[in-house]
Amino acid sequence: MKSRCYFCKGKVVEKKVSVDFRWGDELAVIENVPAEVCQQCGEKYFSPEVYKEMENLAKAKEKPVKHIAIDVIRFVEPTVGKAKSL
Repeated sequence: MKSRCYFCKGKVVEKKVSVDFRWGDELAVIENVPAEVCQQCGEKYFSPEVYKEMENLAKAKEKPVKHIAIDVIRFVEPTVGKAKSL
C-alpha cells in the first residue's frame, strides 16, 4: 500500500470507491472498487489486477445493476477582455 500521494504527499488510505470508467466511447460507473485514495487531494490508485478487472467489466457489456442519466455540457473557451452581453 502507498503511504503518501505521489502528487500532494497527502496520506493515502484504502477505500471502496465508484469509478467513472471510459472504454472507447462508452462510459460506465463501476461501484465498490478497492482503491487507495489520497485524503488530501482525492487521487485514486488501483492495483494492476483491479484495473484489469475494471477493463474486463467495461468490455463485457453485462447487464448493469442500475441506470443513471447524466448531462453532457460542452466547454466554451471564455473570451478574454470582452464583456458578456445579457
